[in-house]
Amino acid sequence: MDLFDSRHTEDKSLFRPLADRMRPETLDDFVGQEHLTAKGSLLRKAIEDDRVFSLLLWGPPGCGKTTLAGIIARATKAEFVEISAVLSGVKDIREIISQAKERRALYKRRTLLFVDEIHRFNKAQQDAFLHHVENGLIVLVGATTENPSFEVIPALVSRCRVFTLKSLEKQSLLSILNRALTDSKKGLGLLAHTLTHEALAHIAGICGGDARIALANLETVVLHFAGKTGITAQDVEEAVEKKSLLYDKAGEEHYNLISAFIKSLRGSDPDAAVYWLERMLAAGDDPYYMLRRMVRFATEDIGMADPGALTMALNASESYRMLGPPEGEDALFQAAVYLATAPKSNSVYMAHKEVKKMVQETGYAPVPLHIRNAPTKLMKDLKYGEGYKYAHDHKDAFVPQSYLPDNFEGTRFYYPRDRGYERTVKQRLDAWIKLKNENK
Repeated sequence: MDLFDSRHTEDKSLFRPLADRMRPETLDDFVGQEHLTAKGSLLRKAIEDDRVFSLLLWGPPGCGKTTLAGIIARATKAEFVEISAVLSGVKDIREIISQAKERRALYKRRTLLFVDEIHRFNKAQQDAFLHHVENGLIVLVGATTENPSFEVIPALVSRCRVFTLKSLEKQSLLSILNRALTDSKKGLGLLAHTLTHEALAHIAGICGGDARIALANLETVVLHFAGKTGITAQDVEEAVEKKSLLYDKAGEEHYNLISAFIKSLRGSDPDAAVYWLERMLAAGDDPYYMLRRMVRFATEDIGMADPGALTMALNASESYRMLGPPEGEDALFQAAVYLATAPKSNSVYMAHKEVKKMVQETGYAPVPLHIRNAPTKLMKDLKYGEGYKYAHDHKDAFVPQSYLPDNFEGTRFYYPRDRGYERTVKQRLDAWIKLKNENK
């Protein structure tokens, strides 16, 4: 008997966790994903007409993926089978496929297969579904917290429609919490004023959009303050330990947060930068990873507009290495504020890209004779180094002469911006280029 069958038959024992007892059984009770389940929507019509097609439910934990699968299970006349990618393998898939073939041959009945955490199946395991999804033997409903573009093989994604579920908003969470608090059959059966509005709002605010965590916290608070009414937000803080932030350092959220951090630096917003930095630190990310990204940012996005930015980022890394957490974390925040408020220029980065492209396209170009080294008589006889002018022997240590291969003379890769220290570099470079042009 699978998860969904058991819900039809077992009693609503209060020994089951509140989050499990409160799972909606119909689309009308399903809260928070109205963009998918509204009247007339594609998914709702497919469920109500019992014409569900192969699909992937993608969203963060606690947003309702498994609950939605349970609603499909109750609505369909097809045989509904559930497996978890954490506990199943190719052998289990083969057995399910064999039973589906028998069921179709003997009873003309479809098989709807729900795979929880489908991203945890490896490529070979995911490949095992392809042919059977293609020929309609099974209708696949997969649930994943990871971006299917990265974690599900393209051939399988192309055979499924992807539905994106969102983290639950505060209003949706409050609706779920109020229902659980007052429901006398499946919920806690308490009066609405058992918890103040501020207390419920606090529970909704600390769960990271995860209904499962919100309901678990509600249950904890009510048990902790059994018999008490008017439970406050301060009481909630006392009963519920601080929740670790939703974060998967190996998954998409990692890249979302580091992207937000870097773009805040690039956008010269120190407040946003320190916010995203704290979000990553609080979630347990490696501080050295963020330091490496800041060193990279100092060269890519600031460059010569403020050469001190690279020094600041490197000094922050050394400070953190010496002090460690928590004292060393201040160095990260100082570096982040410095980088965010520094003048920006990607001129060096763009010069690198352009010169790399040119070298790849043009290949070997001989070094001009006058700037070649001539340590031997033979090399001198071949005119290596002949005509080279030593810069320090000339005014301002500059002499107009060519340093690029002959075919590339006059080519430019580096164009300094008129910002920060690079303004000075630009003025100096413009003057040198003018001298070169006058001496042609």
